[in-house]
Amino acid sequence: MRRRIAWMLASLVLVGVCAAATADAQNMPKLPPDITLKQSGDSPGKVTFSHTSHLSYQAKPDCTVCHPKLAPITKPAQGVKRAPTTHAAMLKGEACGSCHGKTAHNFDDCTSCHK
Repeated sequence: MRRRIAWMLASLVLVGVCAAATADAQNMPKLPPDITLKQSGDSPGKVTFSHTSHLSYQAKPDCTVCHPKLAPITKPAQGVKRAPTTHAAMLKGEACGSCHGKTAHNFDDCTSCHK
């Protein structure tokens, strides 16, 4: 009898978690496609940024965590070039480094970003 009650409770919890995840997915904005960043000469491979993978860990996805401060969403003015994102800048906490190396995975595995 205890096993049956435990299974029923576990099933209810699972149903609740799935329902919440589905509701969050339905409330998510339409995300832009993956973005392949410009590769510099010393880069070990192209970096492709995925909004889906960066928002999937958040209970309540919020675009303002990164936009516009860390990642501008507008194109620069004509003739203005943005500085490339470098490891040196990230290690100082700029761009991707504002999370990576602190609250998100570190820079130990190059293949997690460079494909």
